[in-house]
Amino acid sequence: MVKVRSTPDWMMLGSTLLLLAVGVVMVYSASAVLAFREFGDSLYYLKRQALFAALGIAAMIFTMNADYWIWKKYAKIILIVCFILLVAVLIPGIGVVRGGARSWLGIGSFGIQPSEFMKMGMIVFLSKWLSEQQGSITHFTRGLLPPLGLVGLAFGIIMLQPDLGTGAVLVGASLLIIYTTGARLLHLSYLGLVGILGFVGLIIAAPYRLKRITAFLDPWQDPLGAGYQAIQSLYAIGPGGLVGLGLGMSRQKYSYLPEPQTDFIFSIIAEELGFIGGSFVLLLFTLLVWRGLRTAITAPDTFGSLLATGIVGMIAVQVIINIGVVIGMFPVTGITLPLISAGGSSLTLMLTSIGVLLNISRYSR
Repeated sequence: MVKVRSTPDWMMLGSTLLLLAVGVVMVYSASAVLAFREFGDSLYYLKRQALFAALGIAAMIFTMNADYWIWKKYAKIILIVCFILLVAVLIPGIGVVRGGARSWLGIGSFGIQPSEFMKMGMIVFLSKWLSEQQGSITHFTRGLLPPLGLVGLAFGIIMLQPDLGTGAVLVGASLLIIYTTGARLLHLSYLGLVGILGFVGLIIAAPYRLKRITAFLDPWQDPLGAGYQAIQSLYAIGPGGLVGLGLGMSRQKYSYLPEPQTDFIFSIIAEELGFIGGSFVLLLFTLLVWRGLRTAITAPDTFGSLLATGIVGMIAVQVIINIGVVIGMFPVTGITLPLISAGGSSLTLMLTSIGVLLNISRYSR
């Protein structure tokens, strides 16, 4: 098949850059008070976000111009390296504990989060594997269990950190690729029941997760403990009303809402910019996902189609979980809002992944 290269999807690129711009502004607005109290510099998080945004844009430009089938060639090596990094995190003295999870490698305030790399590494590998084994995916033991076993292994290592949010995104994006390849819905339904039992087991194994579930059902039972984050998030969203309190005028960022610049940044957006501002952000994400799905449908080969599907799934699942937590639809779990929350590994890897998606769009029919 002759692949004709054209311009990237400008609507996808435009929505990405707009979300990134909103993120830089809102990271500063949400973190200025916290940064001044902790570091004596209200621009601390803004500087870091601008730095990683610049690095991410550079990576996005590179992957947007690097033909996407290069990733197919190195898929196995990428996955092996991701597994090595994921295991290294668990070794005392190598892995760094932040926010109660041993999920970082690095020195001081700079580090990488291998679980973020694993999300993209797994998507690339599954896209290669399933594009070559597409005919056997309807066979349960020969076609479906091997990729699910690989995903389960990665999820299990991530849960040892523990990092349920990232693990959920990994599983969600992987299942979307597997389903798109042609897996039987009946098989996936049976495995879904097994997954529910496993989820119950995870809750039993860690009592703090049970507290999060009960706090999700009724956060006011423990307003100063397990329900604190959910309540403070709703206290931010409620006063925002239609147009918000105004940019920079959030009250909850004054040490009431934990992590206002990362996991709960959408709460600050809703508080300062109101329903209109929050809807604008959701509209940009919808546009990004729509153009990504269009790219997956019109990709010139199966590998490109599955790769685009996985990247779009990763973005969509992460957005749904983050905003679901913020508005009280899901139990609290630590996960960032793509392109907007403060972050290093997450922001850079997300822009790199979108660059791959943009490259696929350059060859779409």
